Amino acid sequence: MHDLTAITALGGIAPQVDTVGEVTLSEIPDVALASVAARTREESTCVAQLKALLGGPPPQAGRAKLGEPYAAVWVGPDQWLLSASFETHEDIAAQLKSKLGDTASVTEQTDAWCCFDLTGPDVHAVLELLCNIDLTRFETGHATRTSIHHLGCFVICLEKGQSVRIFGPRASAGSLHHAISTAMASAL
Repeated sequence: MHDLTAITALGGIAPQVDTVGEVTLSEIPDVALASVAARTREESTCVAQLKALLGGPPPQAGRAKLGEPYAAVWVGPDQWLLSASFETHEDIAAQLKSKLGDTASVTEQTDAWCCFDLTGPDVHAVLELLCNIDLTRFETGHATRTSIHHLGCFVICLEKGQSVRIFGPRASAGSLHHAISTAMASAL
């Protein structure tokens, strides 16, 4: 029998945490992810079921629904990326599929993305070097897809001016981490 050990997207046993000045970059490995796309002619039923799961309507364009046990980000018309704690939702796609039934196509995304939280009072100074988000309008619950270091990433505002969550391609986790930490060193 194999004795396997799980590793983070950056290849460590424990998540990597880097601090420059008052800004901290934290690798967040315990996030389960699934994409949900409402099926044709099932949009309203899917939205109603998501509303029950999320405790409110699913987010519209440019928005995220922050909460527990599920959070959601709008990724396209009638499409969302849902996240939850990996500890309780390791099989998030199967759990969502059982709740949404034939109203949505659900696909597992956990191992496709890496997750970083960037926190601190100077988070905007770092983001200004990384991407083209209009930070003057980036409020809590806003979300966007943007390019960071030539990588398609989702950036979600967790707390205005203080905290953002960044989802990027897991296969490029090292490059994304390098870009963010380099921007931190330059900006701070």
